Amino acid sequence: MEDKCYICIDLKSFYASVECVERGLDPMTTDLVVADPERGDKTICLAVSASLKKKGVKNRCRVFEIPSYLHYIKATPRMQKYIDYAASIYGIYLRYFSPDDIYVYSIDEAFLDVTGYLSRYKKTPKEMAVFLMDRITEEVGVRATAGIGTNLYLCKIALDITAKHAPDFIGILDEQSFIEKLWDHKPLSDFWRIGRGIEARLARFGIFTMRQIAHAPEELLYKEFGIDAELMIDHAWGRESVTMKDIQAYKPKNNSICSGQVLFKDYPYDEALVVAKEMGDDVALQLSKKRKKATGMVLGIGMASRSGGGGRHLSLSFPSPTQNDQDFRNAAATLFKAMVGRDEYVRRFMISLSGIVDDDEPRQLDLFLDDEEAKKRESVQKAVLSIKDTYGKNAILKGMDYEEGATQKERNVQIGGHKSGV
Repeated sequence: MEDKCYICIDLKSFYASVECVERGLDPMTTDLVVADPERGDKTICLAVSASLKKKGVKNRCRVFEIPSYLHYIKATPRMQKYIDYAASIYGIYLRYFSPDDIYVYSIDEAFLDVTGYLSRYKKTPKEMAVFLMDRITEEVGVRATAGIGTNLYLCKIALDITAKHAPDFIGILDEQSFIEKLWDHKPLSDFWRIGRGIEARLARFGIFTMRQIAHAPEELLYKEFGIDAELMIDHAWGRESVTMKDIQAYKPKNNSICSGQVLFKDYPYDEALVVAKEMGDDVALQLSKKRKKATGMVLGIGMASRSGGGGRHLSLSFPSPTQNDQDFRNAAATLFKAMVGRDEYVRRFMISLSGIVDDDEPRQLDLFLDDEEAKKRESVQKAVLSIKDTYGKNAILKGMDYEEGATQKERNVQIGGHKSGV
């Protein structure tokens, strides 16, 4: 593993940087936040520029939490613009590396296995990182940071922890330097894959550092964390057995389709029921587009605080695999009515489909299913998808999409729940 070399590149305050570049401003010195003004001052900022972070503004804060004495630009989210910028940066990587040696971790972060390329380009690992960072800045205008490591875990930790304190925004780690520099680093939640919850569970046993994890009784860790303890122990020593080849070859055993949304206000029963039906209809179209069918549905609901808050969920199974929009609308309505009272209010929805199979997979004959009618419904859905793909998602809408509280028309012009900017 010591012969391997990975680079993890992160785009600094990506959404905010893109908005600065689009305005001809310096992303490192401009005070800017990306937030939708239509959602009020309680909305979460999708990005905060580097200069505002230096002034104490936290990333992903709510607008009202930004000190009133700070003057800044508020940019409305443009998700398609950010995707276009990310695609341009991915194009830069493709000039120098095979797609088999690139793993896009998120829209603003990617792992690169540069092991076989250093001798070809006659560069050291750091020179390669500087070269890529310069290409991104010169061609796209966005600044980047980089972590270099002898395995995927170390390059990520080098990015997340050491690069932040480096004048050139580059962190470099191998197993030995990881132990020397970060074994006593606090808090543990700074480390990849250790969240606040795991940090608190470790604290109950007097474990606050990677050094203490490395020397803790393994039976204690396995009892508390199960199989995840194996990865935790490896990471405490700076070890990672997974390679880029393993990631590229990974195939999930099971597939699912999920859709969720947070409502902009507390929805009363009737309006929330409309949204549940819309979401059922939407996941049916997703199945049809992927040429899949599902055998089960789970509806999750987040109640408004005035109705006690908290989450509720309920599931059902279909008699046979289906992608019929009517089946999913009815299922969503049935599950909703079983969980929500007429005097209650809803704030969040989540639908998850399980038992995903190919739509041409042989199925058991169902004497209660009108096969011809099902085929007609599937043909109609394919026609609807074709029209939407050609003329836009709002080219065809159903009557329920115009009812009070309906959200699908607006969601059709969003990406990831935010304005696409097109």
